[in-house]
Amino acid sequence: MPLTRKAYRAAILHSIADPAEVGIEASYEYFEDGLLVVDNGQISALGHASELLPTLPADIDITHYQDALITPGFIDTHIHLPQTGMVGAYGEQLLDWLNTYTFPCESQFADKAHADEVADIFIKELLRNGTTTALVFGSVHPQSVNSFFEAAQELDLRMIAGKVMMDRNAPDYLTDTAESSYLESKALIERWHGKGRLHYAVTPRFAPTSTPEQLTLAGQLLTEYPDLYMQTHISENLKEIEWVKELFPERKGYLDVYDHYQLLGERSVFAHGVHLCDDECARLAQTGSAISFCPTSNFFLGSGLFNLPMAEKHKLNVGIGTDVGGGTSFSLLQTLNEAYKVMQLQGARLSPFKSLYLATLGGARALRLEDKIGNLQPGSDADFLVLDYNATPLLSYRLKQANNIAETLFVLMTLGDDRTVQQTYAAGNLVHQR
Repeated sequence: MPLTRKAYRAAILHSIADPAEVGIEASYEYFEDGLLVVDNGQISALGHASELLPTLPADIDITHYQDALITPGFIDTHIHLPQTGMVGAYGEQLLDWLNTYTFPCESQFADKAHADEVADIFIKELLRNGTTTALVFGSVHPQSVNSFFEAAQELDLRMIAGKVMMDRNAPDYLTDTAESSYLESKALIERWHGKGRLHYAVTPRFAPTSTPEQLTLAGQLLTEYPDLYMQTHISENLKEIEWVKELFPERKGYLDVYDHYQLLGERSVFAHGVHLCDDECARLAQTGSAISFCPTSNFFLGSGLFNLPMAEKHKLNVGIGTDVGGGTSFSLLQTLNEAYKVMQLQGARLSPFKSLYLATLGGARALRLEDKIGNLQPGSDADFLVLDYNATPLLSYRLKQANNIAETLFVLMTLGDDRTVQQTYAAGNLVHQR
């Protein structure tokens, strides 16, 4: 795709630090009339339009957005590609939900044509909702990952995914073996990891569905390829935690299972963590591991409330995840709406700037990609969104009453959804237009 120098003018907002560490005021930069300059897929300048315009050539192509806000592209740190077709499935908590809905749905990915079709729908949904990077679970079938990466590569997206490793406590039609999961993952790593903007994640579904042999080989992959990601689930549901204790009686807790098999580390992301204790948070932070906070799915499956203040106390990296299909929306705006309520129920506040951080720079830090995505600093990839203040009649009316960027941002996160995303850019290319 031919890329040239372009500039985008609008109100511009991005996170530059975690509000929990530096305070709210020092955590963001806001330009009421800002300019973003993009050169060959990367951001080359950001600032006030009045200061930057005189420095640019007269013939530069400038797109000027009225009543709009430019932010970095959103980062979804936990989502399941094969569950797209069962989002919003009724009436179960985690373990029954897996058996009733998830496993039958994932079995369809044995068919490459089905995997191709869902990958296309899934990526379009991500981009429609302003998500430019996601950490994605495939199914147990390698073709689920091949289909996803083929579609992502065509659009030059920065995406991370992996084939699920699952060799027990699941239907026969959906299990691999310790050895086959190792060999299939290795082949996918060789084919995709580091190709363009794609990265591979070693993906044991969760401790109950992997034998000690499989977890050992997952750890071995991380040793063989030091810059790989690792993604799995932890402490989502109380019955799940009891089950892990029964399956691994020799370990001192759920996190210790993963720790024992050397799955903690700087690119390890554990989804949920609703029922973690202080010691586990401290250990995650010590190893540089991250948590994906999935409020929508934690509500939907009745799992519980994530304790963000405890994670902050330990300086633990936290990103936000939609967890489709346990979560019911691809929209990170809607997910942040739910995150606010999770905090309210615990007597804590979630500022809109902390929410912005979780969906952008916080997610990038959780993925160790803050030098490339999650903010609009010069040198970063040009992954950004245009949010439309007039996307719906109610949003338009409500924002006319907003007195400052904090209120505007909070209203976007409370009333906004996919309709609010006017355009999505990835590596400087327009990849979604509403």
